[in-house]
Amino acid sequence: MFQTGNRMMDTRSVVFNLIAINVVVFIASSILGEGFTEQMSLHYIFNTHDYIQKVAPLESSRFAPFQLITHMFMHGNLGHIFSNMFAVFMFGSILERVWGGKRFLTFYLITGFGAMLLHMAVQMFLIFKATGTVDPLWSKIIDHPEIYSTYFSQTVGASGAVFGILVAFGLLFPNTELMLIFFPIPIKAKYFVSLYVVWELFRGFSMSYGDNVAHFAHLGGALFGYIVIKIWDKNKYQLF
Repeated sequence: MFQTGNRMMDTRSVVFNLIAINVVVFIASSILGEGFTEQMSLHYIFNTHDYIQKVAPLESSRFAPFQLITHMFMHGNLGHIFSNMFAVFMFGSILERVWGGKRFLTFYLITGFGAMLLHMAVQMFLIFKATGTVDPLWSKIIDHPEIYSTYFSQTVGASGAVFGILVAFGLLFPNTELMLIFFPIPIKAKYFVSLYVVWELFRGFSMSYGDNVAHFAHLGGALFGYIVIKIWDKNKYQLF
């Protein structure tokens, strides 16, 4: 075990090990460079062709099934991993104590995959809307350069699972007051989480130019988190 201030964390806990894995992978990506990051990041599911060679000849990364898992442990920069792991530590630790490690890990992975599913669905919708197919030929992509950023995107981060954790905390501890650094006024968890989800919904549909945040992945994590909590609450008297 190790101690941070007045809080103790069991090194055998799921939260500790999730944070440790994310930190190790972040360090590895920093050492091994862009090639490693590109391989482990999540690419558009139909980006299995050599099209990227036509856009960036030095790049070769495309979708691979293992990315469905590895992208959840990758982060773009120090601020990205710090904010995500801080949330996992602050809110995930409480959920793990309530649920136990097995259920918490299940929840974390489900919401992470849920985030990926909605993100992929939105990507397919945008590409289908532009080209009439989810797996366009290179000639179609040339005709619609506005889909470059979608087709050739690389998605990383645990933010989807983090949003699932936030939703779970808001549902289980709705009246707990939070004091946030960027909002130094006490706010109940249920209001904070609700406002945060609405903000992500607004940002997702606004699709601002230059915005590289996967807002629908956040929303997917929140949605699947809500669904899982409701299912578990309905079956709370059954063994897990």
